[in-house]
Amino acid sequence: MKEDFVCQAIKIFGDGFIPLHRPVFEGNERQYLVDCIDSNFVSSVGEKVTEFENLIAEFTGARYAVATVNGTAALHVALELSGVERGEEVISQALTFIATCNAIKYVGAYPVFVDVDKDTMGMSPHALQRFLETHASERDGQCFNKITGRRIAACVPMHTFGFPCRIKEIADICNDWGIMLVEDAAESLGSYVGGKHTGLFGKMATLSFNGNKIITSGGGGMLITDDQDLARRAKHVTTTAKAFHPYEFVHDQVGYNYRMPNLNAALGCAQMERLDEFLAIKTRLAEQWATFFDFNDIKFVRAISGNKANHWLNAVVLDSRGDRDEFLKFTNDSGVMTRPAWTLMSKLVMFKDCQTDGLKNSLWLEDRLVNIPSSVPDGALNKSEK
Repeated sequence: MKEDFVCQAIKIFGDGFIPLHRPVFEGNERQYLVDCIDSNFVSSVGEKVTEFENLIAEFTGARYAVATVNGTAALHVALELSGVERGEEVISQALTFIATCNAIKYVGAYPVFVDVDKDTMGMSPHALQRFLETHASERDGQCFNKITGRRIAACVPMHTFGFPCRIKEIADICNDWGIMLVEDAAESLGSYVGGKHTGLFGKMATLSFNGNKIITSGGGGMLITDDQDLARRAKHVTTTAKAFHPYEFVHDQVGYNYRMPNLNAALGCAQMERLDEFLAIKTRLAEQWATFFDFNDIKFVRAISGNKANHWLNAVVLDSRGDRDEFLKFTNDSGVMTRPAWTLMSKLVMFKDCQTDGLKNSLWLEDRLVNIPSSVPDGALNKSEK
């Protein structure tokens, strides 16, 4: 099967090294960058930043969007604005990219890891409810960990590889227990639960536009929210908390230099013009991969019923750790990039002492999951226009 997979990848993407996911710049990216340079507005002051924010808000259905230098910065600010304080706890998942946990540590909080569902690879509402019923108690409308005595201030589930988790159920649980919900939607631009875009189920959510994401601004992130006050505070704190004045420099709190530069936003605006095409092409690509793996009797990950994934990174689940390692070595040696899931956060030295619920499904997926090439193939955009 490994040999057939490599042949299928070459058939889809062509000869030569096949990356996991590459950016596609076949639109107005170059022109918009030149426009920025000609305008002299290349840093965080510029029309393209506001335009990019408006485009993201319109696409996702959020009322407000605030651009940042990267998704980690957006998540850091979202947690701070959520009222998470030093020494408190934030529930998340161990199967995630490290940025999720880094942001939790930036605010001085302790991550607590609950398990994921096998079919979504995202936080399990059943695991979350079970953890809270076993280890938490409510006092004055707030949630406290009975073992550590710390307040559980927030919950950060992630839509893994662009596949929506059971976020509606998670939102209901967080609401019942008085826990602030912040969605890590870094990978799920263009993913939906029913007709509602991911990132709209909690008070805030964050997106990423890193170079390997479904659209890229080179580096960049976004905080989205329906709350006007949170959006205003996010924009303020990400621009060094400078009070408005035509020439004086007055800062009214500790802030961050997290504002997205205009050059990056220019790339993002051009990419947004092609996002619908990217999503349509990647859906067709996922169907090709699904047919191939169904024929070879290997589990290809699909969105659960009622959800729509953006297919940022397609994934398969193999039978064992040995099968996974054999597949990874053969494909990468053959010039077809594949990769395993991230090492679980609970295994990293920084987080090895964090409380967990055992993480049975997370460990199972870590042993078996493989991401496969998911880029928009060369020439696919031109074909989609005919």
